[in-house]
Amino acid sequence: MPKINQDSINKALWNACDTFRGTISADTYKDFILTMLFLKYISDVWQDHYDDYKAEYGDEPELIEEMMKNERFVLPADASFYALWERRHEPGNGERIDQALHAIEEANGTKLKDAGKSVFQDISFNTDKLGEEKQKNTILRHLLEDFAKPELNLKPSRVGTLDVIGNAYEYLIKNFAASGGQKAGEFYTPPEVSDLIAELLDPQPGDSICDPACGSGSLLMKCGRKVVENHGSKQYALYGQEAIGSTWSLAKMNMFLHGEDNHKIEWGDTIRNPKLLDKNGDLMLFDIVTANPPFSLDKWGHDEAEHDKFSRFRRGVPPKTKGDYAFILHMIETLKPKSGRMGVVVPHGVLFRGSSEGKIRQQLIEENLLDAVIGLPEKLFYGTGIPAAILIFKKEKSDDNVMFIDASHDFKAGKNQNLLTEENIAKIVETYRSGGDVDKYAYVASLDEIKENDYNLNIPRYVDTFEEEEEIDLMAVRAEREQLKAQLNELETEMAKYLEELGYGA
Repeated sequence: MPKINQDSINKALWNACDTFRGTISADTYKDFILTMLFLKYISDVWQDHYDDYKAEYGDEPELIEEMMKNERFVLPADASFYALWERRHEPGNGERIDQALHAIEEANGTKLKDAGKSVFQDISFNTDKLGEEKQKNTILRHLLEDFAKPELNLKPSRVGTLDVIGNAYEYLIKNFAASGGQKAGEFYTPPEVSDLIAELLDPQPGDSICDPACGSGSLLMKCGRKVVENHGSKQYALYGQEAIGSTWSLAKMNMFLHGEDNHKIEWGDTIRNPKLLDKNGDLMLFDIVTANPPFSLDKWGHDEAEHDKFSRFRRGVPPKTKGDYAFILHMIETLKPKSGRMGVVVPHGVLFRGSSEGKIRQQLIEENLLDAVIGLPEKLFYGTGIPAAILIFKKEKSDDNVMFIDASHDFKAGKNQNLLTEENIAKIVETYRSGGDVDKYAYVASLDEIKENDYNLNIPRYVDTFEEEEEIDLMAVRAEREQLKAQLNELETEMAKYLEELGYGA
């Protein structure tokens, strides 16, 4: 069977979106497309494995069914994508798809549920959003036909080791974000930024890894994959919390499809209602905590913060209209006392804004928790052109210095978005690990220097990227001017001669 490449899968998915365009908005149909992708993928994986057993044992349905019980997931026969596709011309497509999703959920126990919330409870294909019954049935028939196209045959025997669902998910979110899908960029961390953070935090076998604003789960999974890549081990546990119900569902599907069975993703508002608690009802502690929280979130929970039962805001309550430090303080509070380390993406205002934020920042620095400040290029993130920074915190540091890296000039320029290249990422990681100054790029500041700067972490205060202009040799400029004047005189004389020949003489 010919192998597939990611581009043709992505193109086919983007074409499938045409079925919805003009009927419902992108931020709504995104969920239909991604859920159908999930259903198609597990149906293809199931079918592939079934065919393998059939080739090995011949036509022995009972034996094959017994063997299929060892699969990572159960797919009831009438819940398969193909069973739905067979009946696509009959009325009731929406109801049948919903029933299939419910059956898959029930058959797989806790894998597709968390604390009673089911992955598919926020999505219904049998909705009036798709129009009246007849129109809805037609749209869903087209959708099933789109996914039945050969380009979207996602069987492992054809796809190989491609991380199809993850890549396709990222591709779709990126396109929804780029084409103005409502706030789609909010829970999309560019894969290069996830790569960079995972490299900087260097997850080890046995680590517990948490993202309290996990979106689709891609940053979490990048950290997990680093343990596999660098240590050949799957000994790690992933934890996350996500406030938006439909995004939580996508994170659960994403984990399921990546074979990340050792995970716990909770649904809820991390600041107002943290769900990752230990058996005593206290905040769970982790080796690694990482996130790309929403930038300067308004209405983040300021009113309840003063009486927070977990004392997360004892260093100060962040301003009402900017939740950046609410996330930072929550994350600090969930770090293990010795091994705890964290990486968080923030807007630059976090580095220098005053009043309550300034006081919180000063305390975190004086407690010697801040390890590095890394300035990123502008236009890396969808939905905002502003440059961001990564803050690295550590519970146990060997000194009280802070490293500043100005990586804002190193990127590959794109039409609307800038990209971090592998070389850009490697340079940042290498600089951070070596721990020394690099002219016009990195500077290691002592606590006293930061104190002298009134705890302002604005990167240009520490990393001087000013390029001196070359001194001008005035004599050389004068000589060049004389030369040009002589040339001009020659040209004027020649021009006058031509004009005279043409009869325009004085």
